[in-house]
Amino acid sequence: MQSRRKFIRGAAFSWSALSIPMLSFAKKAAVTKPIVVSTWDSGLAVNAEAWKVLGKSGKAIDAVEVAANSIENTINCCVGLGGNPDRDGKVTLDACIMDEKANCGSVAFLEKIKNPISVARKVMEKTPHVMLVGEGAQQFALENGFTKESGALSADAEKTYKEWLKKSEYKPVMNIEQQQIKAKKGHGPFAPNYFEDGSFNHDTMGTIALDNSGDLSGACTTSGMGFKMRGRVGDSPIIGAGLFVDNEIGAATSSGQGEEVIRVCGTHLVVEMMRAGKTPKEACKIAVERIIKINPEKARDFQVGFIAINKNGEYGAYSIQPGFSYSVTKADDGGKVYMAESHFAKK
Repeated sequence: MQSRRKFIRGAAFSWSALSIPMLSFAKKAAVTKPIVVSTWDSGLAVNAEAWKVLGKSGKAIDAVEVAANSIENTINCCVGLGGNPDRDGKVTLDACIMDEKANCGSVAFLEKIKNPISVARKVMEKTPHVMLVGEGAQQFALENGFTKESGALSADAEKTYKEWLKKSEYKPVMNIEQQQIKAKKGHGPFAPNYFEDGSFNHDTMGTIALDNSGDLSGACTTSGMGFKMRGRVGDSPIIGAGLFVDNEIGAATSSGQGEEVIRVCGTHLVVEMMRAGKTPKEACKIAVERIIKINPEKARDFQVGFIAINKNGEYGAYSIQPGFSYSVTKADDGGKVYMAESHFAKK
């Protein structure tokens, strides 16, 4: 009769042997790379600039900087010096950038410098700090070769500001990019949307990318809410709020009312939910629901949207209100615009 010890030893060997071929049949998830995802439909043109880097096996960090620069350089766009001013008539810019090694840089309340995202990258690469603000950020920019601009408002921003001064009301408009209005001709792919009365508003451009090496990076740049209080800073330049990258898991960025994103460390939350096994869309939805839970009634009056990608190049988005769009470019598909699902979906 076979001894108990021999039986156990034999059984262990049999299961071990069986497990080897079983493991060999395990399928690895397909990885889509490179890929770049940006907020809003204006992100399609931004993605095209990023693709000039990604399509040549360039680094994600370079791609997202180039993408942000492209919209910052265009007057009368949703970000940059052409943006709407604060209540005192001054344009102030915020931006942050983060690479695959958790290196990050940020600037806030920056005036008269054309490319805040590139200043943020210099902060990341040349200082022991993460964030510089105000006059200090401007001084650092000038010391590193950036040019001080005049600070004059663009023609359209000046017109909008004068109209705003008549009532001086602060009522941010949700999804202003999605309004059914015509853009003025001659302003290129980043032309803003104009209301029938000629006014317009601005929002954030967030871009996240996965390159051919499997590395993630992200950038976020904005002129902030039009007619904000002097000195106001939203989520866009704050690592973990407006942007977060974890090269083991994924990346996320946001757009909308920044104060609400800050309250929940929104993009960090999205990435942590992906770490817990959620898809990018599911993770974005959890972050949105966390914001809504704080004050459900208040949440009916503002917009926040998140976009995310994971290490497999899977992407997704979710927003509080309908109307939040995002742009995705991969392979040679030319890019596509999608509408995110939302909590308060139209019925």
